[in-house]
Amino acid sequence: MGNLRKPNSNDATQTFNRSKSVVPMSGLCTRCVDGCRGNCETFKSSFRGREVLYPGPFGEITAGADKDYPIDYSHLNIQGYAVGAIGMPEDMVPGPETARFPNVSTDTEYGWDKKVKMKVPIFTGALGSTEIARKNWEHFAIGAAISGVTIVCGENVCGIDPELKRGSDGLLTESPEMDRRIELYKKFYDGYGEMLVQMNVEDTNLGVAEYLSSKHEMDTIELKWGQGAKCIGGEIKVKELDRAIELKKRGYIVTPDPELASVQEAYKVGAIREFERHSRLGFVTEEGFHAECDRLRDLGFKRITLKTGAYSMAETAMALKYSSDAKIDLLTYDGAPGGTGMSPWPMMEEWGTPTFYLQSLVYEFAEKLKSKGKRVSDLAMAGGFSTEDGIYKVLAMGAPYFKAVCMGRGLMIPGMVGKNIGKWLEEGDLPKTISEFGHRKEEIFVHYEELEERYGSEIDDIPLGAIGIYSYAQKTKVGLQQLMAGSRRFNTSTLSRKDLMALTEEAAKVSGIAYVMEAYRDIAEEILDG
Repeated sequence: MGNLRKPNSNDATQTFNRSKSVVPMSGLCTRCVDGCRGNCETFKSSFRGREVLYPGPFGEITAGADKDYPIDYSHLNIQGYAVGAIGMPEDMVPGPETARFPNVSTDTEYGWDKKVKMKVPIFTGALGSTEIARKNWEHFAIGAAISGVTIVCGENVCGIDPELKRGSDGLLTESPEMDRRIELYKKFYDGYGEMLVQMNVEDTNLGVAEYLSSKHEMDTIELKWGQGAKCIGGEIKVKELDRAIELKKRGYIVTPDPELASVQEAYKVGAIREFERHSRLGFVTEEGFHAECDRLRDLGFKRITLKTGAYSMAETAMALKYSSDAKIDLLTYDGAPGGTGMSPWPMMEEWGTPTFYLQSLVYEFAEKLKSKGKRVSDLAMAGGFSTEDGIYKVLAMGAPYFKAVCMGRGLMIPGMVGKNIGKWLEEGDLPKTISEFGHRKEEIFVHYEELEERYGSEIDDIPLGAIGIYSYAQKTKVGLQQLMAGSRRFNTSTLSRKDLMALTEEAAKVSGIAYVMEAYRDIAEEILDG
């Protein structure tokens, strides 16, 4: 097996090697020339320092790590069958005229007691305080609402709101940015999915939960332990010195320190062009977790969800056990390497338990909890998914515990594409990849007329980015229907681990999924011996 990652240069950090000959372990050119004009990470770090840690430019990109792990979901294949049809409606007799793939239900639901239904088993990653989330929120929120899936509003949205107002006790009294986000989602909400807000240490101290409960009567709130992209708190960048000082005074970690005279001088001369705002590390205890869940329920929240990251086996077990005891409504595990609006690139590449391994562990632990008579919270998996085959594999490999897949960049990209199509239409600058389908939105978007019939004159209030997300969700739904019909599974709840086969013995060992040369062998032998 070769190196799993090429260090020291990547498009994410806008760096590259001068030479095609590169030392595998260090990522340095085999022949490093005195006088080289760049532009590997070592070269760029020599004058831009800490800036090179982050993908960029901030606010214009999302980044996904590209470490090629030994085992991933491509090491599984989906089983296909020539007989049967499981999970069809009770009033429908299975047969060639009824067992058609459009009749497959991709609906799913999650929740301990009060269920949330979704039309497709996907939901967004946490779209929080990054600039890419803020400026595209209307596309993301309305797109999720009309697609019937949940959207997660991430951490620190209130804390960085320029128009934030606090009372004499320091607690939040007004956040126009949070209000805007909630109102945009509610405008097109039709009973499927939900908007839930994520909360970290700073959000708790600011009183975000109290604000959401009292002003907006939100049903669900999400606690955050971590994510797949990084093992530290959330981050953004700000370009203005005054803004950096303001965020520091609000209690955030801001680097470099904007109140230092040397830093202010470096900013004045143009050497320092941006500041980083960081969140604190959380400290999880079982007692503290249960106390916080009780507090949130006392505030009126009907559902509490938990998002955790690619931590060690111990924290993986803690999240599952604590969630079971606290009756958490949805527990999302986010595996490495993860995607981000801003996370340290070396951390994205090199930390944490990869998604495939993490889900395998979670399934193993869920089975152990069940064997002890415990109920397992509904689960979701995140960490590098963008297509329906990945969704199928997660639901089947994690059956019956996993109900959905959390998608970060996979659901963001259609929103940005749709938004930019609108911009290019206004400018008369459509790229050929789009103009080949027409020069009007009605021609370009295959679902436009469908949505216009559904919403009438309100279609004018639906941004094209939202239509982009809807189009992507429909492609995902139909693709999933086709895969499920091939496995004769007509409802997501009927998917099972037997509907997968491991293509390598290593994947079989890690996941417990039957190796391709052993899957269904017992039944095959019975047929041959009959």
